[in-house]
Amino acid sequence: MKCQNCRAVADEYIECEIMILLIDLILHKAKAYRHLFYNTFDPEAMNFEGLMWKLTFGFLVLDAYRISLLLANSEDSGSNPSLDLLIWDCGKILLDAFVGNILFISILLLGTRSLLNMSSEVSTYKNIWLAILASSYLKLFLIAMMVWEFPPSVIFIIDIFVLSSNTLALNVMSESAMGKCFGVCLCAHLVKFLVSLALNIHLPNLVTL
Repeated sequence: MKCQNCRAVADEYIECEIMILLIDLILHKAKAYRHLFYNTFDPEAMNFEGLMWKLTFGFLVLDAYRISLLLANSEDSGSNPSLDLLIWDCGKILLDAFVGNILFISILLLGTRSLLNMSSEVSTYKNIWLAILASSYLKLFLIAMMVWEFPPSVIFIIDIFVLSSNTLALNVMSESAMGKCFGVCLCAHLVKFLVSLALNIHLPNLVTL
């Protein structure tokens, strides 16, 4: 279909293969994100609630794996750690993932409401959260660290790409200024990072006490 005003093709990605869409998503093209959110995620043609819960679960699992990688690089544990240490590390990873993401979601939705001046409808917040989940697909590159060894700096590089992808997704969904979208996403990611840093600093001290 063509636009009735400018006669340009409305969505060129409808006739493109999935690999072309994936490449353009990695290249951060706004048209590719717009096709993904408006023409692929159709609430009337798919199980919208089920998709959102599945993406949320995958997001939390990948985030927990990211935290475990950072924890493994920060601790000089022996080759055969004790059972108590393994249980403590698992609890710390789950606490970090749960508390960090609760605050991440809260800051993101509050910032969306106050800075972007969007409506407070539940469907609006669901669409925003689904866009953030889908635009965090770059976390999948963490799976490669199960096979090959990478320096810890790669994790933070992936975090930067996720931040930029979330910013573009929020910009596409809200049609607001890019600077405001970047500020909202940056605050949400920064709070999540500070929570993780605080837990890694204080919890080991509690164990030594």
